[in-house]
Amino acid sequence: MADQINVDAPNTMSNQTSGAGAAGGGYTFDADKIDAVIKKWQDLQIQLQADAQDANLMANVKAPGREFASGDWQGMANPSGKAFLEQNLKMQEYVNNYIQQLTDAKKKITTADQHAQEGIATTGRAGS
Repeated sequence: MADQINVDAPNTMSNQTSGAGAAGGGYTFDADKIDAVIKKWQDLQIQLQADAQDANLMANVKAPGREFASGDWQGMANPSGKAFLEQNLKMQEYVNNYIQQLTDAKKKITTADQHAQEGIATTGRAGS
């Protein structure tokens, strides 16, 4: 099994640059820690989904009354809520893409380990 895994930051629809890791950055971690890394990103995904519910409420706030002050309040609150919701959705996309990349990396590790084990079973040596 590889000692370390390098996973580039995922590209998103809002980042039209091409190439692996073109979104910038990425992470390197020990291969035996991949499950813990995936779990942390999944926990973040759950938090973002909860935040999206709050953002949706803010984006669709109704004026508390019918007078002009309430209408002004609604007019100022909704754009902020919509901006928060939009940013949250972009972050959710980023996190979803990253979880997919981590899951793909885990599959590659698992496949490489299986091939190594098969080689040992067949020939008595690793890497054959």
